Amino acid sequence: MALKSSYDLAMERLGKSLGPERKLTGEQKKQLAEVDSIYKARIADLELAFGDKIAAARAAEDFEKVQKLEQTLLAERQKLREECETKKEKLRKATA
Repeated sequence: MALKSSYDLAMERLGKSLGPERKLTGEQKKQLAEVDSIYKARIADLELAFGDKIAAARAAEDFEKVQKLEQTLLAERQKLREECETKKEKLRKATA
């Protein structure tokens, strides 16, 4: 009897805690890819809009405004990523 590596044991435990693996259909994979695409575009638009504002604040040497804009950009980007993951998780759960 072969001994299992710690990696193999961890993966077994992970599989048990997550439950059975769900198979996605082609349509569901397509929907997940579409959600990804939509949110990547929204994030890119956000980065472009903030990029211009940040560049203008840097040119004006308003470093406090630059910092605030960068923090807002990070928060908005994270919010969009979380929305994306929430929608994708709903699609995945719809397969169960």
